[in-house]
Amino acid sequence: MSAAVNAGARLDRLPVSGFHWRILSLIGAGMFLDGFEIYLAGGVLGALVKSGWSDMAHNGQFISATFLGMMLGAWVAGVVGDHYGRRFSYQINLLIFGLASLAGALAPSIGWLIVARFFMGIGLGAEIVVGYATLSEFVPPVARGKWIAGLAVCTNSALLVSALTSYFIIPSFGWRWMFVITGVGALIVWYLRKAMPESPRWLESKGRFQEAEQVMSAIEAEVSRTATLPAPLVRTESVAASVMRPLVTIFSRQLLPRTIVASLIACGINAGVYGFIAWMPTFFVKQGLSIVTSLGYTTFMSFGGPIGALIALVAADRAGRKPVLIVTSLVAIAIGLAYPYVRETVPFIAMGFALVTAIYVLIGVGFAIYMPELFPTDLRMRGVGFCNTLGRAVAMLTPYAVVPMFAAQGVGGVAGLIAALLAVMCLAIWTLGIETRRQSLEALLPDGQPLTTEAATVRV
Repeated sequence: MSAAVNAGARLDRLPVSGFHWRILSLIGAGMFLDGFEIYLAGGVLGALVKSGWSDMAHNGQFISATFLGMMLGAWVAGVVGDHYGRRFSYQINLLIFGLASLAGALAPSIGWLIVARFFMGIGLGAEIVVGYATLSEFVPPVARGKWIAGLAVCTNSALLVSALTSYFIIPSFGWRWMFVITGVGALIVWYLRKAMPESPRWLESKGRFQEAEQVMSAIEAEVSRTATLPAPLVRTESVAASVMRPLVTIFSRQLLPRTIVASLIACGINAGVYGFIAWMPTFFVKQGLSIVTSLGYTTFMSFGGPIGALIALVAADRAGRKPVLIVTSLVAIAIGLAYPYVRETVPFIAMGFALVTAIYVLIGVGFAIYMPELFPTDLRMRGVGFCNTLGRAVAMLTPYAVVPMFAAQGVGGVAGLIAALLAVMCLAIWTLGIETRRQSLEALLPDGQPLTTEAATVRV
């Protein structure tokens, strides 16, 4: 134990400055490309079906390969991020999905494209684990919800941008250019991110106090050039031991309820995004619409992505994490249950827009803000990575539920399935969740006590 660095309290008292904006822009650029890469699947797969280059079965394999890779990437990012640092983890994942995207652009067949997509998925799954958790360790608690939601706005705006890009690029130039855009962008951001600092919180949790002090002093010097630094708050929580606690600690009596909540959030949100949103263009094409009309409808519904993220930005720090998550879940459930009864085109599209908006509020508050807050610094990446791994497993299995459900009951049946999963998530948040609004990450340890797990013998 050491109080020599006091990184958490020193970071928490910093006024928002150019330093925070720089960190947000570098993380946000990678997260935007992560979202763009994920969401381009809808337009690309719709075009592949229309052209005869693929079919529903191969599209399902494409999506499953994506999430098998993302499941592996989420797990590896958690382990690597807690062992070797946030900086190392977020650099390697950008390089992986950037190179794999360029390989996908050159794929000679759907089989090769599916293989390339698996490797894209590894980088994509890692990026989303590392990005939100890393920014949460730099931003002061009074503004953490707003800033993480701002990162979610950046990430989720990729849904709209991807849909618009697909609308203009795919009919005129073909689907391959979608992967070229992402691959080149990822490599540019990878180069720019080399200047990002390591998290002082993580360095301190690893017992690397001298490095933590050097990074912390450099941050304070940068901030002090434009603002006066208040005195650090006095820390009452102990700094984590430099010996890394095992992953099994997240199943300890103190953390198990949080792990359950975070896991269900990851599973519910992944089901919503990849069981409904990612399939929208394909649904419309299978219902007889042209690829241009399908992409047009999808583009309109996709405006719900940035709007939902903006709602999360406004509400997270004002209303609190739990109230926003519970109310939004209930709204999404109501829309999902009403969807099978809508027959007219305009109400159908409007309700689809509303459902997309609700899902992205859940992403902004639950996935982006709430999940990283639930775990201590030395377990944060592995805790979030474990929950994301479960979520990606749900995403990987989703096509095998969506295809028969759509064939039997149409879009309404798929929406009803998503509503049922969100109901389970909502119940868990209500009964087991904690409120984290405006609290220091160090203050969120259960009962303010260090965690123990006597049964653990294997370190991950």
